[in-house]
Amino acid sequence: MCVLSGPLSTAFVKSVACPDGQKKIEYFDCAQRGFLLEVRCSGGKTYYQRYSDIRGRERQFKIGPANMLSLAAARRKGRAVVAEVLTGITDPQDRRAELRTVPTLAEFVRDRYLPHIKSYKRSWTTDETVLRVHVQPVLGATFIDVLRADQIMTIVQNMQKKGYATGTTNRVVIVLRHLFNLARKWRVPGITENPTAGIALAPDVTRERFLSFEEMQRLIVSIEKDENRVAARAIMLLLLTGARRNEITQARWDYVDWEKRKLLVPLSKSGKPRTIALNNAALELLRRMRSEIPGPYIVPSGVTGAPPPSLFFPWNRIRERAGLPDLRLHDLRHSFASFLVNRGISLYVVQELLGHGHARYTQRYAHLLPDTLHEAAESVGEVVASATQGATQPFAHCDSPALTVGAQ
Repeated sequence: MCVLSGPLSTAFVKSVACPDGQKKIEYFDCAQRGFLLEVRCSGGKTYYQRYSDIRGRERQFKIGPANMLSLAAARRKGRAVVAEVLTGITDPQDRRAELRTVPTLAEFVRDRYLPHIKSYKRSWTTDETVLRVHVQPVLGATFIDVLRADQIMTIVQNMQKKGYATGTTNRVVIVLRHLFNLARKWRVPGITENPTAGIALAPDVTRERFLSFEEMQRLIVSIEKDENRVAARAIMLLLLTGARRNEITQARWDYVDWEKRKLLVPLSKSGKPRTIALNNAALELLRRMRSEIPGPYIVPSGVTGAPPPSLFFPWNRIRERAGLPDLRLHDLRHSFASFLVNRGISLYVVQELLGHGHARYTQRYAHLLPDTLHEAAESVGEVVASATQGATQPFAHCDSPALTVGAQ
């Protein structure tokens, strides 16, 4: 250690060398207490600032290399370090150590977020896909404490330009919002605010697409023509049962109760088991499939024998051939509900058949055929009218039977 008789100068910093036989030497600046230059035998030179923390311990903060920082800039940084300590702000040395523990977004997703949501969230694969496909290619290498709202909005806007649905773009914001809320809850260093807080979700567009009778005929013809018979029959089962895709593609043969005409879904979207009612057409189709498909699964992949992750490619081929390019696979479920409502089946029964956990999900189909409601209302009117006539027979002298009943 060596204390200079005067302040450090730029010329001194450039010319000074480590004495022979020593690994390093420290030159303290008499003009700024605690500010020093370390000179090593390798030729490297580094600025440091020593200070006492709030517990009175002497600590040393590395400012940076002398060949990269000017002496004036190094002094300013040294004074700022001391000022942080004196004003009670987090100790700069602790702050630096803390910053070194801040993960990138990709590291946080891999090490903290995904292991956590896998423990309780059934749809965790949706989060994983959203992050892997849309977010991590752009922001994966960014440290999460510096991730900004405008970076997230750029991802959303680019997705919108590519034609992604509102639900998909909103999902990016929702997943990141949950991720940063967890980061704050777990007190990840540097996370004081959620960068998604000011991002509004786009209005959700409820898309209801129902097959007409003629469209259904075209679709069935196309299903029958498709070369992937396993996938084609799975799609036919979706049309016949109104089931969700995974309820059919993940089904096993031991889930089928042939006697009670039901298909068990051990864990439905609501988190509870449910059963799917099987009509005669669905049962007959399943019997044909059973005689041709080995293995435990109703819809096995031709490559792995396990349930397929998607039916997109055969479905896309089928709908294009049928001239229905806008028809989604989930629209078969909507169409199943519309067929029921149009035949006068009550929404309560439709709710049970679809496995909706709440009646509000089924209410979307209430408008499909207003005539059904009018016919139901008329039937009650006929009953009341018939009862009214019976009740007023003893009072034939009254001009208005309805008024007479009302008076009673």
